Parts: sequence; structure tokens; C-alpha cells
Amino acid sequence: MKIDWGPLRAEFREWRAAGLTLPFWWRDDDAVAPTDALDHLGALSAAVEVPVHLAIIPKQATADLAQTLHDTFVPVVHGWAHLSHTPAGIKNAEFGAGRPPEVAQADLATALEQMTSLFGNRLAMMFVPPWNRMDVALMPALATLGYDAVSTYQPRNQPFAAPGVAQINTHLDPIYWRGTRGLVAPEALVAQLVVLLKDRRAGLTDNHEALGYLTHHLVHDDDIWNFSEQFLKEICDGPVRLYRHDRKGEL
Repeated sequence: MKIDWGPLRAEFREWRAAGLTLPFWWRDDDAVAPTDALDHLGALSAAVEVPVHLAIIPKQATADLAQTLHDTFVPVVHGWAHLSHTPAGIKNAEFGAGRPPEVAQADLATALEQMTSLFGNRLAMMFVPPWNRMDVALMPALATLGYDAVSTYQPRNQPFAAPGVAQINTHLDPIYWRGTRGLVAPEALVAQLVVLLKDRRAGLTDNHEALGYLTHHLVHDDDIWNFSEQFLKEICDGPVRLYRHDRKGEL
């Protein structure tokens, strides 16, 4: 697959001229068990030397996953059961508005307990709500339960979703979810990325937030894998500082 990375390279020249550095991270969602696709993800991560924050569904997560996951992965909590509780006609959300708060908080606590039992100190205390949606009223409970960060999608409006809970979102998703579920047109992805970078360079969005690449290894086809490999190599050729979330909640 031939992709024109010229617009990204030109934007990075502007970043270098301005003395700017881009914090960057990678999140991949919906892991539950070892698979060939997860092996592919790990091999790509190792090849490009970018860690993957693996959002794991606690209720379905297996002991085999915990035992075989190597250090290129950073396990994080992805909901509890990845089930939507919204009424018909409302966008899917497991932790959206309308759920009894005590029930939602119980699921948040059980999810963290399950993931800690599987991964111990390897677990990063980040919560990733399924479908990237979460009732803002639940955010303060995250800190009370022991989480130190939450991750959804789109540039953040503020550094913290609640006291003690950093907002660290993702910003570029290569999958055309509402259409073919294949790769978004590469030229559109490059254009979207350049807009994200220009907004940061202009101070319109927060460049202290790590720019996040969002993938879903279980549904990737060859085009998505190919794009991801090229993209990760291109981004790492820029003025980039890799971000890895850990128990220190480093920003």
C-alpha cells in the first residue's frame, strides 16, 4: 500500500522549526485472551518500539492472557463486561448516564479487583469506558476506587476529568466503523492527523496530552495492519516523545 506521507512530514518540519515535541501513545481495545491477532499486535509493537496500552475486558479476561502478555503491553481496564445499558435509540455505553450510580460504581470496583488479581503491579490504573463514553458524574468515583486516569476519544477539554483522574484520550482511529469496517481512506487519515497537529501547534488544543492512536487488533484486516505499521514508523520519525502510562500516572 502506497501512502503519501508528505503532508505529515511537512507539518513535522514546522514542529521542528518551532522547537515543539509531540507526546504520543498507542491504545488497543477489547483484548480478552491470547490470539494470533494479539501476537501480530505484539510483533508490530516490538518492531516499531512503541508500547501498546492494551484495554482488556475484565469479565472475559483469561488467566492465559495474564500469563503470556509480554512487556511491550501495558494492561489497562476496559469497562467491566463491555455491555451497553442504554435504552434503544441511544448510543451504546456501559457507564453512561441513567444507570444507578451505585450499580455502575460496583462494576467499576469489580473490574479493578479482577484486573489487579490477574496483572498485579503490571496493571496501569487507567479506565477505558467501552465505546469511549462515560457519564461525567461517575468520574470522581474513579479516583475513590483507585484509578488515576480515564481515556476516551477526541482532544480533551481539560487535563483532569476529576481530581486525581487524568484525561488521556485517543485521537486517530483507522477503522471505518460506520461503513465497511475496513480501513478509512489513507489520505483522509493523513489529513485528519495533520489537522490534529496543526491545532496543537497553534495552541487550539492541549499538546501536553499525548496524541493517541486507537486500534482494535481483533478486527484488523491486512490494510489496517499495513497502514498501522507505516503510520507508527512515520510518527516516530517526527519530533515525538513516547508516552507510557504506569502506576505513577506520569503525564
